[in-house]
Amino acid sequence: MQFLLNQSPVTLDEFAPDTTLLEFLRTERVQRGSKEGCASGDCGACTVVLAEAVNGQLRYRSINSCITYLGAVENCQVITVEGLSPNTSELHPVQQAMVDQHGSQCGFWYTGLCHVTLCHDAPNRRKRTPKNYHP
Repeated sequence: MQFLLNQSPVTLDEFAPDTTLLEFLRTERVQRGSKEGCASGDCGACTVVLAEAVNGQLRYRSINSCITYLGAVENCQVITVEGLSPNTSELHPVQQAMVDQHGSQCGFWYTGLCHVTLCHDAPNRRKRTPKNYHP
């Protein structure tokens, strides 16, 4: 199985079929911006962006990683809050707007808010899939 995690290709030869994407992100990749709040997909604390190729174009949508099995992201790109900005020294415009407008509150649901906003703006988003990766 292969997929992109932010900008890095991931290839897995085997994994438990009941592994959730959230479990993989937090334990195997130490990407802990997405959190488990309700474990039922209701609260949004575990939200990530999934980019899929549809008719030759990328389609972005937010998904709940706590109820998405790891195998479901094969040949897709998963974008976590850690990977929203291609430049690690600056925030993504959505993140910066949250900071500027004092919108992050406690930070627990911050990832969900950023990802849903990002998906809403997806038609304006530049293509982020590396040229050498073809799902």
